[in-house]
Amino acid sequence: MSAAIDAIRSRRVVAILRRIPDPERVVRALREGGIAIVEITLDSDGALETIARLRDDPELVVLAGTVRTAREAEAAVQAGARACVGPALVPEVLEACRKLGVPAIPGALSPTEVETARQLGAAMVKLFPATLFGPTYVRDLRGPIPDVPLLVTGGVDASNAGAFLQAGAAAVGVGSALVAADDVAAAARDLVGSARDA
Repeated sequence: MSAAIDAIRSRRVVAILRRIPDPERVVRALREGGIAIVEITLDSDGALETIARLRDDPELVVLAGTVRTAREAEAAVQAGARACVGPALVPEVLEACRKLGVPAIPGALSPTEVETARQLGAAMVKLFPATLFGPTYVRDLRGPIPDVPLLVTGGVDASNAGAFLQAGAAAVGVGSALVAADDVAAAARDLVGSARDA
């Protein structure tokens, strides 16, 4: 297993930065609040440049998000992304990540998609959108498919992160509820506390 996946599983919280101004300021606030895994989505302005600027921080794990094509995966890894996260299950992205030697975390929702992702070599599966069915669905899914670590995203915040983790999620991904908060560092501390208590 890769260091990036190990970090996600041990830290249990991924901050998702999508189209936000001044991402490096937000990353500093996240770090202050105890979050050191960030996903920079490729649909953000200057995403590859942001990944490249953040890549050399030894205490930060930088992921590329919204990776939908093999070409995007290649560009993200070249910029310094340690894993590629996608909104959907795209076999060519998983194959590109395998060749590049980085973990692929494709998006999935149904049991069939989760199992297919595992068979195609996904290191972890992004369960999205999580709030469509809630923590009970995570628990139900983990029953027959316990060996696929799930990164649960989509509508996750400090009020429900703990429930998703208690239901069996390996980690949660949190976007606007975290990075658009008035006090990002305080929101990060709340979320880390919820994850720790789960």
